[in-house]
Amino acid sequence: MDKVYIRDLRVDTVIGIYDWEREVRQTVSIDLEMATDIRRAARSDSIEDTLNYKAVAKRLIHFIGTSDFQLVETLAERCAALVLEEFDVPWLRLRLSKPGAVRGSRDVGIIIERSEQS
Repeated sequence: MDKVYIRDLRVDTVIGIYDWEREVRQTVSIDLEMATDIRRAARSDSIEDTLNYKAVAKRLIHFIGTSDFQLVETLAERCAALVLEEFDVPWLRLRLSKPGAVRGSRDVGIIIERSEQS
């Protein structure tokens, strides 16, 4: 299985359960691995034959930037569903973190794996 990935995609959004978090924008970071078969694109050398990571990133930036979820779990699930449905990806691993959310740590977050069947 081949994978296309995006690492440390940073987007400002409203995320959190506390009143103060609902009034400010915080940065979340996304790492995303997406299963794909790159052989056709490698033969043709054409962007039309591959999973376009720029298109995926732009879509996620827009979605996350306009969202206002309370939980990182909800945001991660919705991002995964969006990529699976809109970009015909059979499997993905998504890491979503909130840098600086816990004093003394670089970041906290979750990692999920999803496929077309789950």
